[in-house]
Amino acid sequence: MIRILVNILRFVVLVAIQVFLLKNMVIYGLNVPYLYILFILLLPFETPNWLLFLLAFLIGISVDLFSDTLGLHATACVIMAFFRTVIIRVTVQEDNYDSDPEPTLGIMGFRWFFFYALILTLIHHFFLLNFEVFKFSEIPNILSRVLISSLFTLVLIFITELVFFRKKQRK
Repeated sequence: MIRILVNILRFVVLVAIQVFLLKNMVIYGLNVPYLYILFILLLPFETPNWLLFLLAFLIGISVDLFSDTLGLHATACVIMAFFRTVIIRVTVQEDNYDSDPEPTLGIMGFRWFFFYALILTLIHHFFLLNFEVFKFSEIPNILSRVLISSLFTLVLIFITELVFFRKKQRK
């Protein structure tokens, strides 16, 4: 029950930070950090796929409603949720789900969390920015925006994780 309340609070806080603060933080007119994807990254391992996709859609559509982007964030979040299931299936053993309920920096360690967050952030940003422009002639510009936005988003994700960092021993 506590975990559900924590995730509801996390959802509301991350959407509020994204739409009221980070949406206006544009670097060089090109890049916006998307901290709200941290919600999808930190969902518990045992979250059923249908609920994961529904929550990814809900957080994406919430950001879309405030950004006037007509489903771009929702689409990118659902794609990111799909790849999250693949990455977790490949990198985490199923017997660890009970002892490690969430994929956080404190539980999984820096190296695992870094690659997990990096891959999913790049996927999210690639699809979001590609769907936004959707021109083959803009591919070099899109790739540079993806890299810079992903870097800035990763820095914010790690700052957030370090603020709430609690080292837990893996069993």
